Amino acid sequence: MKKLLSAAVIAAIAFPIATFAQGTLKVGTVDMNRAFKEYNKTKDAETKINDAKNAAKKEYDERAESYKKALDEINKLNQQLEAPALSADAKTGKAKERDEKITSIKNMEREINEFRQTRERQLQEQALRMREGIVKEITDVVMDRVKANNLDLVFDKSGMSLNGVPLVMYSRDNAEFTNDIVAALNKGGAAAPAAAAPAAATTPAPTKKP
Repeated sequence: MKKLLSAAVIAAIAFPIATFAQGTLKVGTVDMNRAFKEYNKTKDAETKINDAKNAAKKEYDERAESYKKALDEINKLNQQLEAPALSADAKTGKAKERDEKITSIKNMEREINEFRQTRERQLQEQALRMREGIVKEITDVVMDRVKANNLDLVFDKSGMSLNGVPLVMYSRDNAEFTNDIVAALNKGGAAAPAAAAPAAATTPAPTKKP
């Protein structure tokens, strides 16, 4: 689940470049990583994944315990076969029983390995589906805010460049609307309308060079 909680999504909404030449740009920033962590559904997803992991571990431990018991039975049969007082007929019978148990435990070992691999894959897929669903819900709320406030650009403050440098090195406080996104998500509604939201920061458009 660590991966689930540590996931960060870059949300960048860009309008046509012609906007740069038409006037000021309305820019907003959002910390997608914080929105992801503080969304109630993320915490619920973490609980579900942990429950699934615990259930898989319990089932795996039960299979491992059965395997251990079967191995102990084989070892006991091997000890009995080494007893000098054992008759030839008894030795033949126990040798046959041991060989059958060896065949059975090999099958059990294969099933345990397949079970472990299958459960690991299922848990990874479940975590991925939950993360993708949560990311989509967050992105939808961000887009509602973009439309409501007529924003031109939105940057993810939690994003990092390939050089490990923050993609957004500075932004005005009134440009960020992470709190509104988190509140809207946990309330189950849409993002606050433009009138109720903090004013978006504006960036003058670059002048055209002759």
